[in-house]
Amino acid sequence: MLLKRHVLEGIANGSISLVFRRWRKPTVKAGGSLKTAIGVLAIDEIAMIDEAAITEEDAAQAGYISGGALRAELAVRTEGALYRIRVRYAGDDPRVALRADDRVESDTLRELVARLRRFDGAYAWTSKTLDVIAAHPGRRAAELAHLLDQDKASFKANVRKLKALGLTESLRIGYRLSPRGLALRAGTAAEHQSAIALG
Repeated sequence: MLLKRHVLEGIANGSISLVFRRWRKPTVKAGGSLKTAIGVLAIDEIAMIDEAAITEEDAAQAGYISGGALRAELAVRTEGALYRIRVRYAGDDPRVALRADDRVESDTLRELVARLRRFDGAYAWTSKTLDVIAAHPGRRAAELAHLLDQDKASFKANVRKLKALGLTESLRIGYRLSPRGLALRAGTAAEHQSAIALG
């Protein structure tokens, strides 16, 4: 569920507590959470609703000046059922603190490398993706995907996995390695050089 910045800010400051969406199938569920640009949102309730049942209070809680204004925006999309989602700000995204942590000691390094190898499977994409982001911070996802001979959707899905480990962070355009990602690369490079020296 994508939310505009002003809606996210309204949820964070408590002025918005409802979101309305037309869906063929809901993309969130009650009791779940949603990571966003301003932090984690809690999904407290989701219910199918008839458009005629929308009240002025509903519209106000969704950040609209009137029920008519809300209905006008909902009219842009007619496919799917209408859902009312009750949301609240649940706290900071834990990935923010994780990616700022550059204390990648030996145990952490081994754990991260093991996770990346599991991600790789038969195709070693993790180091290539980190390398291309490190070499081209702020480049558009489509351009980075082209450099790796991937489609944009696959590339962005891979970056989300790395972001979940705190290794990358999104910019207004493109990405960059986080302090944790830089520390991982420095640590693996150091281990590689030690292995060469011992060999």
